[in-house]
Amino acid sequence: MVRRSRRVKRRSSRIDFRPAVVLLLLVTLIYAPWRHHVVDTLGAWIFPRVVASPPLAMAGGDPYIRALMRTISASEANDPQPYSLLYGRRRIADLSHHPDDCVPIASGPYRGDCTTAAGRYQLLSTTWTEKVARYGVVEGFPSFTPVNQDAVVYAWLRDPSAWDMDLESHLRAGEIQPVLAALSSTWTSLGQGLEPNVWTPWLPMLYRYFLRQELTQSAASLKTEW
Repeated sequence: MVRRSRRVKRRSSRIDFRPAVVLLLLVTLIYAPWRHHVVDTLGAWIFPRVVASPPLAMAGGDPYIRALMRTISASEANDPQPYSLLYGRRRIADLSHHPDDCVPIASGPYRGDCTTAAGRYQLLSTTWTEKVARYGVVEGFPSFTPVNQDAVVYAWLRDPSAWDMDLESHLRAGEIQPVLAALSSTWTSLGQGLEPNVWTPWLPMLYRYFLRQELTQSAASLKTEW
């Protein structure tokens, strides 16, 4: 008599470590000191393909403030030609002055109102006039040229009394979040404001991406001068 062999199905003694590995990677990305390098490296590959925030028209200036200006622009006026942009993606035909065109707001908490936001930094006409008078950095007022737009916002951001904090010192210390929070009441898409958009969560990474470019450009300019 031939006995049939019975195969006994044994439970595998192997342990599935995959969930633990995934958890470890997540924890590492959150807490590891070099996490910003990993994330920023990914951002440096992605951002040039999806973010439209060209170099400033204004020459010179502190690279940390310049990077902040490009970050504001990426969130408020993400466009290859941001200086001529009106709210609602319309174009400014004449940059000899701020257009002061009150465009109806179609969505969000201010729906039903209108806004005169224009240019790379979506400045209201009243804000433009006030800051030009305060900082006196515009050539040929009321000219709304790209260089003048940059010059006004640059002077404004460098004024500690305008924000109740020294933005430059925070930026040089690597503290971008407090800076974005301080600016959010003016540019409402920067994180603490009422109108976040698709770029809002990425702004700290965007800032570091722009800062690397600005620091490289600043170093190259100094080398050329010497």
